[in-house]
Amino acid sequence: MRISKLLFLILLVLPCVLKAQKNVHTFALSESAFLLDGKPFQMISGEMHYPRVPREAWRARMKMAKAMGLNTIGTYVFWNVHEPEKDKFDFTGDNNIAEFVRIAKEEGLWVILRPSPYVCAEWEFGGYPYWLQNEKGLEVRSKEKQYLNEYRKYIMQVGKQLSPLLVNHGGNILMVQIENEYGSYGNDKEYLKINEAMFKAAGFDCLLYTCDPEAAIKDGHLPGLLPAINGVDDVAKVKRLINENHGGKGPYYIAEWYPAWFDWWGTKHHTVPAQKYVPKLDSVLGAGISINMYMFHGGTTRAFMNGANYNDKSPYEPQISSYDYDAPLDEAGNATDKFMQFRNVIAKHLPQGQQLPAVPAKKPTITVPPIKLTQLVSLFDIVGAPKTSKMPMSFEDLNQAYGFVLYRTIVKGGRDAMLKIKDLRDYGLVYINGKRVGTLDRRLNQDSMHIQLPKGNVQLDILIENMGRINFGPYLLKNKKGITELVTLDSKIVQNWKMYSMPFHKDAALKTSKRKPGATEPVILKGSFTLNKVGDTYLDMTAWGKGMVWINGHNLGKYWSIGPQQTVYVPQEWLKKGSNNVTVLELTKPGKQKLKMVERPILDQPK
Repeated sequence: MRISKLLFLILLVLPCVLKAQKNVHTFALSESAFLLDGKPFQMISGEMHYPRVPREAWRARMKMAKAMGLNTIGTYVFWNVHEPEKDKFDFTGDNNIAEFVRIAKEEGLWVILRPSPYVCAEWEFGGYPYWLQNEKGLEVRSKEKQYLNEYRKYIMQVGKQLSPLLVNHGGNILMVQIENEYGSYGNDKEYLKINEAMFKAAGFDCLLYTCDPEAAIKDGHLPGLLPAINGVDDVAKVKRLINENHGGKGPYYIAEWYPAWFDWWGTKHHTVPAQKYVPKLDSVLGAGISINMYMFHGGTTRAFMNGANYNDKSPYEPQISSYDYDAPLDEAGNATDKFMQFRNVIAKHLPQGQQLPAVPAKKPTITVPPIKLTQLVSLFDIVGAPKTSKMPMSFEDLNQAYGFVLYRTIVKGGRDAMLKIKDLRDYGLVYINGKRVGTLDRRLNQDSMHIQLPKGNVQLDILIENMGRINFGPYLLKNKKGITELVTLDSKIVQNWKMYSMPFHKDAALKTSKRKPGATEPVILKGSFTLNKVGDTYLDMTAWGKGMVWINGHNLGKYWSIGPQQTVYVPQEWLKKGSNNVTVLELTKPGKQKLKMVERPILDQPK
């Protein structure tokens, strides 16, 4: 009886085991090509980041990738998305990267995974969680023990989610990158070896690689792993650089091939004609070189997740919320002229008899009559309980990742004074007795201003916005936010502060208040609109000042009149038939109350 039951179980399980074995693939290197199941395979990949695309739209974007001729999708894994607070991991909902990978498999796409703890990517703190800065002595991208301990915990969690989806385990992840352009930062091969060991311990028993730009490849690659190249598309140079760092052989992989560039506030929108890249793409594919377009589809960097650049030669440059990137697929996921031209090139290099699927139709757009925002409250009237301190506390001191902090103190008046904020991070609005008297902008190296203090005791408020932690460069480790040092009036230190945290994790709460906001106070406005059909649309914020927008609880990102971005993209997936809610946080033009929707983005109007 027992033998019969055992035999029955074996017969029941055997088909599943055989099916799983059948789906397991091999992915390896030859001297000149990648080998998928022992046959040469050319990756034609495009980068697309799951947090920058609504979860509901992942599949549609992947269908567009297939239609352009891509066979692979590349994505980073973002540490600060998955561990927003220490030891609190989240791989659910919009953060479900395993689902993202599985959908790619269902759509017939392979995946290149880039789970380096550092991603750059024009992303807040280069992907690092803010709380790392609260660990005294911790040094990212180093062998410092605290960093390696936190890194190890994180990569083990990533491994639990994604190592079962490796190609050699029956999944569709072909290859995994360790670190990220490390040669632009250091040259410690022992540190890279520790990276490799941690990835393997996390279950990534697959083909590992590194990537670096031309000037950094010799420092950033780890002997024994494939060195990929970023930002080079001259065939001879690609082969020479990889040969020099890989024992005189390939295969050859351009891990970041740039079809355009990103934008930051106050500068022009970056665009590059497709014609400039078509011959280069043609030559690279014709030479059998594998490629990953950065970006194929940029999407939107929503909420507070944009990064910033800063070095000794350039000012602080926070990036805009739109990550359109002038990519082949625009911010809303529609095919551009660049898409069609790249598609034509890729089609030339397909195996004989293979044809590309039809390009999906452009997504519908909608407009509605101007929306009146009927509910209004001053930001000053919804602050919670403060924390108090002799000296101002940074965001990190307050255990606050993003958003705003209101700093408040009482000073003696009856004088003119020079207000100075040492190490302002990043944008400050200054109020005297509730009236705005000026702004200070780190982009413009502004940290001081003359103020007039009326007689008596004066309430001094400084509302600080975190405009994005640096994601690249020598100041990666100097990324604290808010008032990070001290405030002086006529060189005398101002003390006894109250700090009100406003992280805006969710839709900005609107408490009722009988008090009408002052003419210059920051405000939160709410309204609603009704739809009988849904479609993509754009909120035209050209007439507004500076702030951010939520639709149905989704933080759509920031707007700022200095441009170049003047619209905020509203995905159709986050709209619904019937009533929809909208919330606006407006910092500098509180008199605005009407919102206009338009059918096309405005990304090229700097002021």
